[in-house]
Amino acid sequence: MANTKSAKKAVRQITRRTGVNKTRRSNMRSYLRKVEEAIASGDKDAAQAALRSAEPVVARTAQLGILHRRAASRKVSRLAKRVGAMNA
Repeated sequence: MANTKSAKKAVRQITRRTGVNKTRRSNMRSYLRKVEEAIASGDKDAAQAALRSAEPVVARTAQLGILHRRAASRKVSRLAKRVGAMNA
């Protein structure tokens, strides 16, 4: 357990940042899920629209350090490939 004043403050900061990061990660996953659902339904227009709205959210999540930038790029790339392959 934290003993010093600075360690107690660090614990408070970590707790606060963890909550914020969990919210942002959950939000990003929701956007990705919308793209997945559009792909599963077979609606190419909806899938493209969902991907366009998800891409900046994923990039922002990576920029904030919640997700690694290469992992974010990989997720977007794989989704874009799947959307592009619809009705091909």
